[in-house]
Amino acid sequence: MRERKFAPRPKLSSPLPPFWLVRCVELTERSRNGIRSEALREVDVAGHWSCDVCLLPPESQLHVECKVMASPAPPKPFGPEETRRLLHRLQTPAVFPDMAAGWPALLWTAERLSRCLGDQVVQFRLGRKEEMNAPLFETQCSYVEATLEQFLSWTRPQTGSRLGPFCEYPSSEYWAYADYKYIALLLQDRPAMFQDVRWSDFGFEGRDGKESTLWVGSAQANTPCHLDSYGCNLVLQVEGRKRWHLFPPEDTAHLYPTRIPYEESSVFSQVHVVRPDLSRFPLFRGSRAHEVTLEPGQVDLWSAQVLFVPRHWWHYVESLDPVTVSINSWIELEADAVERVGEAVAKAVVCALKSEDDPDDWLNPTEEGVAPHRDNMRSLNLALRACDRRDAGGRIRESSSDSGPPKVPFGPHLVPVRRQKDAVPPQTTGGQEVTSSGEEAPITTNDLLDCLLHPDVVARVTELLLQRHTGSDGSAPPPPDAKDSPCTASPRLLSRPHGQEDFG
Repeated sequence: MRERKFAPRPKLSSPLPPFWLVRCVELTERSRNGIRSEALREVDVAGHWSCDVCLLPPESQLHVECKVMASPAPPKPFGPEETRRLLHRLQTPAVFPDMAAGWPALLWTAERLSRCLGDQVVQFRLGRKEEMNAPLFETQCSYVEATLEQFLSWTRPQTGSRLGPFCEYPSSEYWAYADYKYIALLLQDRPAMFQDVRWSDFGFEGRDGKESTLWVGSAQANTPCHLDSYGCNLVLQVEGRKRWHLFPPEDTAHLYPTRIPYEESSVFSQVHVVRPDLSRFPLFRGSRAHEVTLEPGQVDLWSAQVLFVPRHWWHYVESLDPVTVSINSWIELEADAVERVGEAVAKAVVCALKSEDDPDDWLNPTEEGVAPHRDNMRSLNLALRACDRRDAGGRIRESSSDSGPPKVPFGPHLVPVRRQKDAVPPQTTGGQEVTSSGEEAPITTNDLLDCLLHPDVVARVTELLLQRHTGSDGSAPPPPDAKDSPCTASPRLLSRPHGQEDFG
């Protein structure tokens, strides 16, 4: 067969990073009908590259994409420092539609990550695709160790596909989620890829993939509704769509908070916020749901949605497409020093009351084990001592000099997540009506913990402990304990990961 020939494209010679070349290679690899593309080649050591895409038809989408890759990214709508100030002022979730435009991480599709990781296995959490009106916590899920290639084959079953451990879980009945994967560990053999994630555009200089986590899931994969005790959250949607259901901190009473299963820095809701059982949780009717569907970055890379989740906002997240990929980073706040005291209190109480129970029933798989009470008390005292920058009321001083109501330039470049009207149906969703049998159910240990560790109670206990620690309650401050050692305390209670910084 005679080879088709097309007019050569003009050479593109400019100081482009290797990322663009990788993209061009990937595009031409996808060309159909045996159409070839000349190899990309380095011109000189100064970083100038030449890209010849010469055997693609003019109407080819591959050629169009390749031309875009060689085009300069449009300017950001906000500078780094301006964006950082905006994050400090934002009181509600918001989407930045184009702040991540041009990030190399937008090419981190599951397919490309599969090629990068090869035979490296990651842990997937699996849950059943069934209509339930109760949250599916991580303690109730199944787990497998598999490669991304096996995961991708499982999401689109084909004859002879290599499914590995997924073969026991039909994709028609289960979803899978490789969640909370630290990129610093996952890609430790490929440190150059850390720079593909550029949180410095948001005002956090030097922050990249090392301080980020990766989430890869299938349709219906979800995270139970919870709030994060520490910091705020930035989320980049790379592939597929995810729907976020968010609730303000003031809705805590409507969401029935619980610390079981226990995970440091996470307070879970007992309510399935999409299919709530209103007979058990009637106060949920008063909640104020905010909803947004995050879209992946477009082919031209000039639109890429980043969601900002403010401190203590509850959120439930669900994957909508067959494959989704997200990257996030938690940004620490000055107020986290006080939050660490509260988290130390929660851990000490939970471990003390649940130590005789099977940890598989109440301890989240993300936790390393049950710490003895002595170590938990050391962690509490270390957290108290870390609160050195507090005023007389035991509150962390804010470093910002801003005054007056926050002024946020909402518009096409910063879109607020809106509250959903009539988000909760007027009738009970699922579950059976609660009827009185004349005999009251006994209070369980979990019921007791839900009361003792309600966020409002923990906040008050934290305030009293800080007053006692400083002697502001009229008592003498406790003497230092020479036996207290940082090595016995939880790392998350003591300090933030390397590279993280406060903002506010």
